[in-house]
Amino acid sequence: MVEKAIPIIYVASDSAGDTGEAVVHAAAVQFYPHLVDVHITSFLEDHEGIDKLIQMAKAQDGIIVFTLVIPELRDYLIQQAILHQLVHIDLLGPILSGLEQKMQQPSRHQPGMIHLLDEGYFKKVEAVEFAVKYDDGRDYNGVLQADIVLVGVSRTSKTPLSMYLAHKKFKVANVPLVPEIQPPEQLFTVSNKKIIGLRIDPDKLNMIRTERLKMLGLPRTATYANVERINVELEYADRIMKRIGCTVIDVSNKAVEETAGLIMEWYRNR
Repeated sequence: MVEKAIPIIYVASDSAGDTGEAVVHAAAVQFYPHLVDVHITSFLEDHEGIDKLIQMAKAQDGIIVFTLVIPELRDYLIQQAILHQLVHIDLLGPILSGLEQKMQQPSRHQPGMIHLLDEGYFKKVEAVEFAVKYDDGRDYNGVLQADIVLVGVSRTSKTPLSMYLAHKKFKVANVPLVPEIQPPEQLFTVSNKKIIGLRIDPDKLNMIRTERLKMLGLPRTATYANVERINVELEYADRIMKRIGCTVIDVSNKAVEETAGLIMEWYRNR
């Protein structure tokens, strides 16, 4: 049986290319476990750059996905892609045209505006710094200042969730729940409406912790991944969450993005 060649996708942008790359990966995951090879061509600014891109894509029978906001460059890329019979996908053009028509005004046609150093950007930076400072219960004062507080046992994605939500401009503190360590009083003095408990299936947690031990070069028999120990931790965490009276989300089979989406929806609807 002949193996399928891995498709090559060239993401072209007159800025950094982050938007196109994110969209391509979001689409490509729908074909898992089949893979795609993504190449980023960023900061395109002239015909010469587009000609080189066309040559590479033609040589590899690749697909060109582009987010060009400068009309002259966009039109030239489309013209050349059609001429060389290349599959090409314009991500921003139809959206910009629709908005221009609806708003009855032309767009700025200015690359890189998504990265402007505006108030939102600085809020994001502040939120990321907050998440780092108050990660894993380093300073319990973060519980008082946070927009969202995450609690749960080790390996329930508290840190990845904190960082993901920080990039959405939420100040997040997270506190590990460990039977041998008294939970901070701050958890019981702040409003439980800003606390989220993270619950996980014991078998799933055992698998995650076993993999973690393997990565660290430690034996699978370590207490960290012991089934009895895991059950003790989870029962303890459940008791603390009930005492707090907080909302609880089961993260057993959820990606970080999915759990974060639920948390943001919960935050908006509080």
